[in-house]
Amino acid sequence: MDFQLSEDQRAFADMAQGLFADYCGDEQLRAHDLGGSAFMSALWQQCVTSGLHSILVPEALGGLGLGMTELMAVLEQQGRALALVPLWEQQLVCAALARYVPEASAAVLERAIQGEVMALSLTALMASHGPSLRVQDGVLHGSTLAVPLGDLAGHALLAVEARGQYRLALVDLTQPGVTRDPGLSQHHQGLADLSFAGVPVLALLPAEACAWVEQRAIACAAALQLGVTQQQLRATVAYVSERQQFGRAIGSFQLVAGQMADGHIATEALRASLWQLVWRLDQGRPSAPQAHATRALANELGHRTGHMAQHVHGGIGVDVTYPMHRYLYWSRALGVLLGGSEHHLAILGDWLADNDTLGWKYDLPEDC
Repeated sequence: MDFQLSEDQRAFADMAQGLFADYCGDEQLRAHDLGGSAFMSALWQQCVTSGLHSILVPEALGGLGLGMTELMAVLEQQGRALALVPLWEQQLVCAALARYVPEASAAVLERAIQGEVMALSLTALMASHGPSLRVQDGVLHGSTLAVPLGDLAGHALLAVEARGQYRLALVDLTQPGVTRDPGLSQHHQGLADLSFAGVPVLALLPAEACAWVEQRAIACAAALQLGVTQQQLRATVAYVSERQQFGRAIGSFQLVAGQMADGHIATEALRASLWQLVWRLDQGRPSAPQAHATRALANELGHRTGHMAQHVHGGIGVDVTYPMHRYLYWSRALGVLLGGSEHHLAILGDWLADNDTLGWKYDLPEDC
């Protein structure tokens, strides 16, 4: 497998990097953190103008018609810049609607391509207590917590239970019967608890759409985590190379150097897993175990590297006037987005138990 972007993909990622750099300097990030906005609206408009919000959307609908590899390259740059815009959520919703219910969602797709924000929540797929949203006779009841951008989105694609199956339902959030309780996430993204009292569903996607969307959502979150961690490590290496203690840079201490090396190794392990997952998704191959393994790696990377970076920065790492804390906030937010490591490892274990004929089988002697 070639772990290199093509020339066109590299140019695409470089364009995204330049755009994010223009809007995500330290002062701009600080202004957003203090401003209470749900996301970076000015940057979002530039993403819409450049087409970055429609990488996965078919060309027939006005999108770029590209694949997960191109999206991964852009999301890695987004994570490095801590650019708070709903890039992957928007186009993943659009791609799912275009694939499974294009006629029922035509008007919604048109508005989304023009830049109307869409919300996506897969909370029901990971809830240990079962789904809290249910569709019966085409009507949605129940509530769900902390839906990203649920405070301002016009439409949402939500994981629900319908006739004993997990399904994805498209809902108009401006209808009567929808109650929103807005708030902000720890990395300053708008979100809302949503309650539904007999709200008609615009479209109910087939059951297989859940896995299709979830696996791509995992790849997107992992790509963001990869970008966040890479930049976090770069900033930490720069700091420990300059910070002096006992007359020498603390980066020369064996313990600190070892921690930096561990962070780099874990980052490259995630990169390899993510590349395999994205390649399989673009090729249309089954990707369930790869997705859940990648998700577990991404969660562990964000947790371990985030706390290590904070630790070696000492007191300055927890000073909110210094940029390091933002990487930890992003890592934590990404870690809870699609379920923790234990959830995905449990699913991976169940998959392995159901597919125990893979690989080599050895005939053991009777006395073993």
